[in-house]
Amino acid sequence: MNIIETKKLTKYYGKDRGIVDVDLSVEEGEVFGFVGPNGAGKSTTIRTLLSLIYPTSGSATIFGKDVIEHGPEIKQNIGYLPADVHYYDSMKVKSLLNYSASFYDKDCTKRMEQLVKIMDLDVNRKISDLSLGNKKKVGIVQGLLHEPKLIILDEPTSGLDPLMQQNFFNLIEEENQKGATIFFSSHILGEVQKLCDRVAIIKDGKIIKVEKVADLMRNSYTKFRIETKTDLKQEDFNGESINNFVSKKGTTTFLFKGDINVIISKVSELDLISLRIVEPDLEEIFMHYYRDEDADA
Repeated sequence: MNIIETKKLTKYYGKDRGIVDVDLSVEEGEVFGFVGPNGAGKSTTIRTLLSLIYPTSGSATIFGKDVIEHGPEIKQNIGYLPADVHYYDSMKVKSLLNYSASFYDKDCTKRMEQLVKIMDLDVNRKISDLSLGNKKKVGIVQGLLHEPKLIILDEPTSGLDPLMQQNFFNLIEEENQKGATIFFSSHILGEVQKLCDRVAIIKDGKIIKVEKVADLMRNSYTKFRIETKTDLKQEDFNGESINNFVSKKGTTTFLFKGDINVIISKVSELDLISLRIVEPDLEEIFMHYYRDEDADA
């Protein structure tokens, strides 16, 4: 069964493009990634799924029901964490969570207490006194306290410290193991790799690829940062698959795609001062991925 399904889902803001002909299907129990650079249409898609905004054309269903016609009913089983959380500043955390729990046709007390402990959240503080990270923790508890069947996450880890990020990942994995379907929007490749089974890539409001995360990683780039006494030239690497080559004041950076053993062999012949090999950010990867797609068009 598809928990989420969209058909030619389109949203324009006046003449400005939001999303165009988005076709997605997310299976029950799946952890599905939704990735692309800022402005690609990720948040617009999510807000349309939640009927926070209405589509210009096309359709979307959740649990097999139209998101507009059955919006209130569907939302009883959805947990949503937006990228930016905003609350009533004068309220205490406990009051806010109790208020949120009152919208659901079930007793959320026990689960709310469990989540508060997991996220190490002080419920007696006012919202106005919380840091960005603590406000995000409130959002996590609020989104999960009713044990939803579908969890929609939009850039969920922004503001969380590394330890709390790991707690959050563990929590999401536990929810998934209990049967929840996860729709996870992010521009951080490491998060997608850590959690997701499949991923949809969005560019300029359009889905350009849906594939398994393992395949995405296999076909992605590695970022090199090399320091030498003199500047290098791209020709020094004998035509290997290198992009974004920049060499200035002895520091050379580039993206590499291919057999890592081949490029390491060539780098080992250089007179190195230092070498760093890191995972490029998602926008760097997709910039070249998009270029490849355009060339194939």
